[in-house]
Amino acid sequence: MRVAVIDKDRCQPKKCSLECIKYCPRVRGGVKAIEILENEEKPTISEELCVGCGICIHKCPFKAIHIENLAEELKEDLVHQYGKNGFRLFRLPLPRKGKVVGLLGENGIGKTTSLQILSGKLKPNLGRIDEEPTWDDIIEEWRGTEFAEFFKKIAGGKLKISYKPQYVDKLSYYKGKVKDFIEEIGVEGNGLEEIWNRKMSEISGGELQKIAITVAMEREADIYFFDEPSSYLDIKNRLEMGKKIRELANDKMVVVVEHDLAVLDFLADIIHILYGKKGVYGVVAGAKTARHGINLYLSGYLKEENVRFGEEIKFEKHPPRQLKEQEILISFEGLKKKYNGFELQIESGEIYKGEVVGVVGPNGIGKTTFVKMLAGIIEPTEGKVDAKVKVSYKPQYIKAGEGTVRELFEVNKKKFHMLYDKEVLLPLGIKDLFDRELNSLSGGELQTVAVAFCLSMEADIYLIDEPSAYLDAKQRMKIAKVIKRIMEKEAKAALVVEHDVYFIDMVSQALMVFSGEPGKKGIGRGPFSLREGMNLFLKDLGITFRRDEDTNRPRVNKIGSTLDRQQKSIGEYYYEL
Repeated sequence: MRVAVIDKDRCQPKKCSLECIKYCPRVRGGVKAIEILENEEKPTISEELCVGCGICIHKCPFKAIHIENLAEELKEDLVHQYGKNGFRLFRLPLPRKGKVVGLLGENGIGKTTSLQILSGKLKPNLGRIDEEPTWDDIIEEWRGTEFAEFFKKIAGGKLKISYKPQYVDKLSYYKGKVKDFIEEIGVEGNGLEEIWNRKMSEISGGELQKIAITVAMEREADIYFFDEPSSYLDIKNRLEMGKKIRELANDKMVVVVEHDLAVLDFLADIIHILYGKKGVYGVVAGAKTARHGINLYLSGYLKEENVRFGEEIKFEKHPPRQLKEQEILISFEGLKKKYNGFELQIESGEIYKGEVVGVVGPNGIGKTTFVKMLAGIIEPTEGKVDAKVKVSYKPQYIKAGEGTVRELFEVNKKKFHMLYDKEVLLPLGIKDLFDRELNSLSGGELQTVAVAFCLSMEADIYLIDEPSAYLDAKQRMKIAKVIKRIMEKEAKAALVVEHDVYFIDMVSQALMVFSGEPGKKGIGRGPFSLREGMNLFLKDLGITFRRDEDTNRPRVNKIGSTLDRQQKSIGEYYYEL
């Protein structure tokens, strides 16, 4: 089965010579395999007439064409197609009462489409783009399966739905206070009392996420959908949120899309991996247990389907921090910052060339303030920073500017180091986004561009604030690798503020730990070795992690379990052995 997809955002027939049509061997032979149809501005590829030679793919100046040959049996499993030459989703995950079903896969591969179909927001067209099927057609398609019963309830409006969307930033556009919003929605808003009287436009991303999750949970429903519930939340809040979602699933159906693998492992009973090609097609693989599903995802290979869908992701054991031969890059002494009733105190520390220092701690504890003091963006009230270093800073919240991605990088080219093209743009796929407008990028694409821009700059220290927001698990691991490689090759240092334990584990050689009372007082200590720092941090939270025996990845222990009690008794909150 041949799938031909044209990326409508990239395809710009007014700016090219229609190379796809001009060089197509079938068109040259008189067969209309590619043509511009009446009343259309952009070309259409006939999948029946196309021979899959790939010439149009290579000739298209905007890389807008994708042609894939798929297994013939997938034809029977087509659930939805977004128009002629559009993205296709094959198969669906099945929600189950009393279970949390997790969806795991790259961005742009059909996870949100799956949620929208299962929630009744999007009617599956079964690939019939010329004549939309009726609900009776859809139910008939799944006759004799549990999906038939499920879609009967959706069609009849007999399933109450609660849906937490992916992007919570949009809630900040609400004109009014948190309490006004909660009252308007018609829920209680339990646990939001502290921010009750604050304006929605003035609260943090983490607080917006808490509001969205609380609203979704408090709605009376039969099935609950959570699209990326951990973004902007700190580790403690992620696990607390996970616990509440698990409790919700006692007698309800719950489906979650999550990229923080430690949280997904803690949260889900069943996992469906989605594989395919971003923006082209996605296939929902069969149900797996949470541990087995995540391990398969990290391996990049689905044994049952005999599908290789990515590189293997490996976790390594961390040796103690070796300082004898390293050169100090930046040091800071007794930093203090006081403002708006908040006080931050940073113990003296040193950051060395070639190392990546993870920065962990609750939200509102001063991590970003510390990063900004090092960057020279804000001045400390007391203490000093060895400021003879050049800083490149990626802020927590990113706003898209005007112009294209290409223009952003071309205009600033003189400020970049020599390795930026080969070691940053190439592995992160930035050149594939060159012709896109910055304000048209998705959250994940914008995050990748912002990290790439920061890492391209000629600097001594790179301060990267929450680089994993809106990125899928594979993108996170890719960015972790790039950060490490740049620091090692250029003998620079990076400070990475992050809440994803897997990301911290993969990227860091050392750790700074922040504790205190959010919004009132913060204390920053370190850098420590990763193991020492994580033990200190997790002890504060009362959470223990073990290593998976097959993949060596960190896994959260259930609180009160035998392993949890054993590790706490010997002070090993982050088990490395």
